[in-house]
Amino acid sequence: MHEKFLAYTEALHPKFEALIRMEPVTTGMLPPEVKGSGVYMFSENNSHLYVGRTRNVRSRYGQHTRTGTGHNNAPFAFKLARETTGILKSTYKNDETSRPNLMLNPEFLTAFNNALVRMRAMEFRFVEEADPTRQCLLEIYASVVCGSPYNDFNTH
Repeated sequence: MHEKFLAYTEALHPKFEALIRMEPVTTGMLPPEVKGSGVYMFSENNSHLYVGRTRNVRSRYGQHTRTGTGHNNAPFAFKLARETTGILKSTYKNDETSRPNLMLNPEFLTAFNNALVRMRAMEFRFVEEADPTRQCLLEIYASVVCGSPYNDFNTH
């Protein structure tokens, strides 16, 4: 492995362990000390479901869980709603399964809003990582190690 890349990867497991060891937030309100940029994880019943990264954890947590947030700001809630409604594939074409049109579907919107409520009750963990390259690698590392089922790294 190239030494430049190796230097990035050496810190992945210790940061991952710090993420897992964090006392999870389960109240829907982040304590003041949770701030900055880094990698976060949503878990439920000791199952790690979704890993993400952000430049501002406080803002990003709100986007993921706040009532009235849009589908583009809450991809995990959107995936949960798709699973609940059985609409597993959305498109980028202007048809009934496009993301914007699904948000106009009353059944889907209810499922999306229920997912936001569910996420506020989930365990939320965060570890700071300011370097964007290390942050990206840590998101992938944590997702792979935990087997988070709602992460995918497909492109559009």
